[in-house]
Amino acid sequence: MQKRGISWRALRSRIMVFDATLAILIFLIMSIGIVTLYSAGIDFPGRVEDQLRNIVICFGVMWLVANIPPQTLMRFAIPVYTFGIALLLAVAAFGLIKKGARRWLNVGVVIQPSEMMKIAVPLMLAWYFQKREGALRWRDFVVAAVILGIPVGLIARQPDLGTATLVVAAGFAVVFLAGLSWKFMLSLGAAAAVLIPTVIWPMLHDFQRDRVLTMLDPNRDPLGKGFHIIQSTIAIGSGGLHGKGWLKGTQAHLEFIPEHTTDFIFAVFSEEFGFIGNLVLVSLYFLLIVRCLMIAANAATLFARLLAGAMTMIFFTYAFVNMGMVSGIVPVVGVPLPFMSYGGTALLTLGIAAGILMSVQRNRKLVQT
Repeated sequence: MQKRGISWRALRSRIMVFDATLAILIFLIMSIGIVTLYSAGIDFPGRVEDQLRNIVICFGVMWLVANIPPQTLMRFAIPVYTFGIALLLAVAAFGLIKKGARRWLNVGVVIQPSEMMKIAVPLMLAWYFQKREGALRWRDFVVAAVILGIPVGLIARQPDLGTATLVVAAGFAVVFLAGLSWKFMLSLGAAAAVLIPTVIWPMLHDFQRDRVLTMLDPNRDPLGKGFHIIQSTIAIGSGGLHGKGWLKGTQAHLEFIPEHTTDFIFAVFSEEFGFIGNLVLVSLYFLLIVRCLMIAANAATLFARLLAGAMTMIFFTYAFVNMGMVSGIVPVVGVPLPFMSYGGTALLTLGIAAGILMSVQRNRKLVQT
């Protein structure tokens, strides 16, 4: 009986690995996403069924990762980062080209290696700073910049500004939490502001410059490059306070909104559920971020805290950039709305990130010595 009791407790500890608050918030956002996707994808049969399958896979991956202690995750840092860089180099050499971008690799199935760097880069940086805990010097931050800069440079060359932005955000979160000073960050921001018109702007591709100019003035080409932003903002505004009602949105159903099941699903939601619906959705994302920050703050080790902070930044950046680009306050960069947009790859990445946070929460207590 005692052995059975021990066995059951061990089994239960493996099954009940989800942080209840985090899992419920993710489930609620996914539920809103399915309801919105049903309306947005009404002309695309099978989208809801496919997304439900993606959600099941997401929770499965989340459960698997939540069962891996942070100490074990540390062992994967160097191999995963190195493998990711190798795949990015392979993409640069002989990757598939679609719509003018070389982002994919055919290895029997078509994969996008840049996606894994959203996890691999913060994992590597957290490992690096953990190894130097208590003895950090300025050159350690230089090394961290190189660790971050190599994959970001390779991803930006594909070009894939959206993924590069997410990798930078996750990596920068690790560097900041490791102890980067505010003075240095302000100096870095001032330097970047100076370099934008003289160095960074000329390095951008023509279509990337067009996206920035379109964000600043969509009416410069209202029937061309600015059409989608204008239509998405019209959809958001036409929702009013209460929205037009589920399945009653016109911008998406009349095909005015581009990619309305993926990158622009927030416009569909805003039109049908209005300001009140947006308030509920933003509140759920806010609570999600707060819960993630609490998990990071209570982490048992520096590595766990840095990694959890980076995963939190991934959630925040996904949500902020997507809502911002659909609302016309940031350039369109092809970032999905977390746990809502249709798609399997991004949902898989988000599931891994959530699993890491749950692992950190589950292993938050150190053995007292």
